[in-house]
Amino acid sequence: MKSFDTRAYSVSDFAEWHAAGRLVLDPKFQRRSVWTRQAKSYLIDTVLRGKPMPKVLITQSLVDGQNVRTVVDGQQRLRAILEFLDGSFTVLHGHNEEYSGTEYDDLPGDVKQAVWQYEIGVDVLFETELSELLDTFARLNTYSVKLNATELLNATYLGAFKTTAHALGHKYAQYWMDSKVLTAPKVARMAEVELSADLLGALMDGVTPKKNVPALYKKYDSEGAEVAVSRAAREFHEVMRFIGDVFDPQDLALTNFNRVHLFYSLFVSVANMLTGRPDLGISRPSAVVPHRVRIVLDDISAEFDEYAAGDISAGDGGLDKFVDASRRATTDADKRLLRSVFISKRLHA
Repeated sequence: MKSFDTRAYSVSDFAEWHAAGRLVLDPKFQRRSVWTRQAKSYLIDTVLRGKPMPKVLITQSLVDGQNVRTVVDGQQRLRAILEFLDGSFTVLHGHNEEYSGTEYDDLPGDVKQAVWQYEIGVDVLFETELSELLDTFARLNTYSVKLNATELLNATYLGAFKTTAHALGHKYAQYWMDSKVLTAPKVARMAEVELSADLLGALMDGVTPKKNVPALYKKYDSEGAEVAVSRAAREFHEVMRFIGDVFDPQDLALTNFNRVHLFYSLFVSVANMLTGRPDLGISRPSAVVPHRVRIVLDDISAEFDEYAAGDISAGDGGLDKFVDASRRATTDADKRLLRSVFISKRLHA
């Protein structure tokens, strides 16, 4: 039998209850508020953009003739919203360029109204005993799917690198799925963010092993990293635009570059052509022509298949090493570097 009711309350409702002392944000069984400035900023950006957030769970009891609402799950979200309304913090530039550094009271009137009217989904329990609350709280934390590595990074970091990797992954997810670099089930577990973070890291720190991605989240998590991350994001778009000019996704799907590890090397090689990658040790070409690039890449893919099938010999161009580096330890730094240098040399020939 259902023991709760589902409703939607606006930010103004919660602010009114809080001001009247009828909203309990810190019941004894809840964790204390531990959110960082970045976590709060990210949540407020969600509100400013009108995006949904997870539901809040509260219990409602009648005390001295007034309804008192106790937050069972979601107190840190609500606390962050109330603090923003009070002017305790502003949104970071890496989360919202338009309203960064602007306190709630200084937002445009229509934006303030939108924040005030923003609705939060709420499940309401009525006159619930503490034992039932504890049971409910435990159940909320029972049915979570175990997070994979990228999902865990998403839950841990909220800085410029994380938010930019998300934005880039979301923008290019369709291209990567259409080109069969990624599959829909993998994207459902944030594979597009995993890939974009790996590629973004290559632009910022050079070719590194994939296992170094968590260190990038940590290294570029501070507010001071926003400029560097933003610069790399612009380069990322430039590289992806060029790849899109060279390959329609359906055409890329027919090549070996639809393998994630080879797409990584393709991306790094194109970045070297367009902006230069010191870690490759190969200077940029004087001219970059998409049509010629397509011919070279198609040739590399065809030679890969022919050599793998035993139809041609490796020759002296390093094709054998390139194929081997595409089969074993494919995300190690030395294998990534070898593949990227091989492709870059062919593009420059």
